[in-house]
Amino acid sequence: MTFSSRELVERLESARRSEKRMTLFYRALAAEAEAAGRIEDAERLNGLHADEQHHLSRLTARLLELGGRPADLHGIERIPADLAVWEAAAREREAAEIAHYRGWIEEGIEDIETRAVVEEILTSERHHHRDLGGKWMPAS
Repeated sequence: MTFSSRELVERLESARRSEKRMTLFYRALAAEAEAAGRIEDAERLNGLHADEQHHLSRLTARLLELGGRPADLHGIERIPADLAVWEAAAREREAAEIAHYRGWIEEGIEDIETRAVVEEILTSERHHHRDLGGKWMPAS
């Protein structure tokens, strides 16, 4: 499928909003875990937060490369975070992200650079879903 430049920019913006929500979700959970002295959970959640932040950065960079103007995400809605049930909630959200990015691939993104970003993020999201841990994103 060939996406117009406008459609590609709109999809990137939608993905940016989703990734921003995930960064806020994991950041809130990490802070709660740290406050509760749950160091192992805090480490896992901080790793997930770092990866989701990296996804947001990669999507923003691609949007800029395409001539888009990134929307201000400061007022983005926060996902409720409950440390007692974080794993089930995270796994459900990660499954939704996998479906979203897999959909892009299945639709056949022809823009090579955008496809590479989406494939990289999809791989990371699959690791998140499986392991509920982060640090799957390369430094590039």
